[in-house]
Amino acid sequence: MKKQITIIGGGPSAFLLAAFLDSKKFKVTIYEKNKTCGRKFLVAGKGGFNLTHSEPINQLINRYTSNAFLDNALLNFTNTDFRNWLEQIGIPTYIGSSKRVYPKAGIKPIEVLNAILKTLEEIGVNIKYEQTFSNWDNKNNPIINKKAVASDYTVFSLGGGSWKVTGSNGIWLDAFSKKGIKTNPFKASNCAYQINWKPEFIKKHEGTPLKNIAISCFNKTQKGEAVLTNFGIEGNAIYGLSPEIRVQLEENSKAVVTIDFKPALRLERVYSKLRTSKYKTITDCLKKELRLSVAQIDLLKTYLSKETYLNYEELSKNIKSFAIELIDTATIDEAISTVGGINLNAVSDNFELHKLPNQYCIGEMLDWDAPTGGYLLQACASTGFSLAGYLNKAN
Repeated sequence: MKKQITIIGGGPSAFLLAAFLDSKKFKVTIYEKNKTCGRKFLVAGKGGFNLTHSEPINQLINRYTSNAFLDNALLNFTNTDFRNWLEQIGIPTYIGSSKRVYPKAGIKPIEVLNAILKTLEEIGVNIKYEQTFSNWDNKNNPIINKKAVASDYTVFSLGGGSWKVTGSNGIWLDAFSKKGIKTNPFKASNCAYQINWKPEFIKKHEGTPLKNIAISCFNKTQKGEAVLTNFGIEGNAIYGLSPEIRVQLEENSKAVVTIDFKPALRLERVYSKLRTSKYKTITDCLKKELRLSVAQIDLLKTYLSKETYLNYEELSKNIKSFAIELIDTATIDEAISTVGGINLNAVSDNFELHKLPNQYCIGEMLDWDAPTGGYLLQACASTGFSLAGYLNKAN
């Protein structure tokens, strides 16, 4: 007789788990609280559908702040494995100029989701909608829609705390905490950061992108683009520094990052260009010799003293390392992802809850962090696949 597996939550980690469980051994049911599955999956697709990242697996692993907890899962189901599986279910992919992996041109996010759901249907996975987990009964069976659901294995795939509109609100955290399972509060990650801009500057440059820059915090540097907003700054050049920024904010109620406006040039080369420029004014030199944007030049003009701005050596240093003070994060609901959730010490290497035998947690509800660019989805997929492999071998 097949064993029963209850999966609570209908997101990427649940999909991969269900897809790779042995259908000859298990009867699998996914309980989803929304009317449809994969709502956050689809919302993510609106901003450019990064399925994973193409960098070598040894580099990809280092993008995660999980103290090696995710290493085995990521090695068990690599970015190449994920692409191969997507190809098998009818979703060919390609590597973009940013090295991110996308569905082939013309394939919409809903088509990717439908291909996954069709795959699950074909192997007999049952999906029940409008089913909300609230607690456990006195036998540790999960309570869904006020009824206890008994099964051989229960897997929670409840997501993080961002994007409430998709149902990913993190309200489940309280039930786990009251159960005695160690949890950490949710915090915003991959989000905008607040800056107390000078009004005259941000009025002129709100919505302006800073392109081809590098932002550093502590010893970590992220290249890319950032956008100046009335709230502060956001974009891929700052998202990847979220862990380092959070440390400073928690310790000092502020964080300092530095922007390199010309990451392709060494400091000595920037100084040489300024000193030997044929242009009479420094502003013209910055614009025409170094090809800085109007917003970049205005940042330097607005926030540097006149003496520093007119000093070639000091100005060069600021072009390569311009300090900006961040005073807060965006709200959790405005963040792309969150950290927090189930403390990694509360689960085994195979994602089993120490306090609840045969009950597991996978995906973004676990307390790990990663930048945008396909890394979040890859880890969700890898944890789902790895747990499927473990359960298949154990039965």
